[in-house]
Amino acid sequence: MFYLRLVITSLRSLDSHFLRSLLATLGVLIGVSSVVASMSLLEGASNDIFRRFKSLGANVLYVFPETARVEGRIVGQAQTLVLDDVDTLLEELPDDIQQIAPEAVGGTTIKRFQNSDNFSLIATTLDYFEINDFNAEQGRIFNAGESNSADASICILGAKVAEKLFSGADPVGQTVKVGNTTCRVIGVLEEKGNLGFINADETVYVPIQTGLKRFFNRKWLDRLTVAATDPEKLDDLEQSIKKVLRHEHRIPVGQDDDFRIFNQEEALQNITGAMLVFKVVFYSIAGISLVVGGIGIMNIMLVSVTERTREIGVRMAVGARRSDILLQFLVEALVISLVGGGLGLLLGAMFADVMEKVLVQMNFKTEINATVIIYSLVTAIAVGVFSGIYPAFKASRLDPVEALRYE
Repeated sequence: MFYLRLVITSLRSLDSHFLRSLLATLGVLIGVSSVVASMSLLEGASNDIFRRFKSLGANVLYVFPETARVEGRIVGQAQTLVLDDVDTLLEELPDDIQQIAPEAVGGTTIKRFQNSDNFSLIATTLDYFEINDFNAEQGRIFNAGESNSADASICILGAKVAEKLFSGADPVGQTVKVGNTTCRVIGVLEEKGNLGFINADETVYVPIQTGLKRFFNRKWLDRLTVAATDPEKLDDLEQSIKKVLRHEHRIPVGQDDDFRIFNQEEALQNITGAMLVFKVVFYSIAGISLVVGGIGIMNIMLVSVTERTREIGVRMAVGARRSDILLQFLVEALVISLVGGGLGLLLGAMFADVMEKVLVQMNFKTEINATVIIYSLVTAIAVGVFSGIYPAFKASRLDPVEALRYE
């Protein structure tokens, strides 16, 4: 009952100076809403990225060319991975490797009549679609013979590419202009969204030999995706691949590799590091708002202590302890902060919902879970405590006699 009376007394005190209390609440409201909006955006993005990466499978390794440097400056990727490496790995490690998908990646303009746009272009083989569990919603995937042909003028469209170019019409059997080459569409992939390194829905796929000869005019690859036979022996397979490729590329002992290998766990660690940077930036901005809100509450409470000096003196004269005075003003600061925190939680949730609707075309979803709610409320309580401690302490240390004399 004692604490309930404290809360009721605090609310009455705040109501007597409603506009001033509202302005003090506003700073906390903005700060907490910023925290909620930031956390919901980051939680949604993180969970979506992790879910998509995990969908790639736990038995996959990625092999990239090493970064090329000239006089210490990065100038792009080394041109070290070629199709012969795929054949060598399959010959040397037939029991350890289930499949390998070579990939050459770039961008190009895709055109059909007056409809044209820029999309990603991937030249690869049938293994790429099987490793990534890509299925054709319409038509089919190109076969092994088409993958190994340098004259196969065919392509497969991602779901959004087909929608943008054909507007709901059946693309299978139709022709599109991929760069300067006319290709026949043999299939459309089911909708997948962002997966690992690409947005599968906004990508056009061509056979690897055709892609290297006609579209990229080169022999080197951007990436190898390797599916292991036994996911439990992924580390052993990584070492075996390093050994084979070092021998194939004639790298002397003691010289660095001209390629990089990493698995899904390492990729997720890199993403986690990148997300941490975003969290620091977002929360720093929200933290500034909370500091401003805390200063506002402290200012209001100091003014309140000055205005209610005689009241404090009377309460002490009739038996109130210093701890009672301190607790009263601390509870008032907490009430202001919690009201601001509650309204900030609602405002942050509304902003997150608006952002989700704005970014609906990107399949982006925000997420407000128990962690977000608890964190926002704990933040509001912390602001109230820290901003109310000094005014409450100052009020409790007033001399009763001097306080009663105060005009």
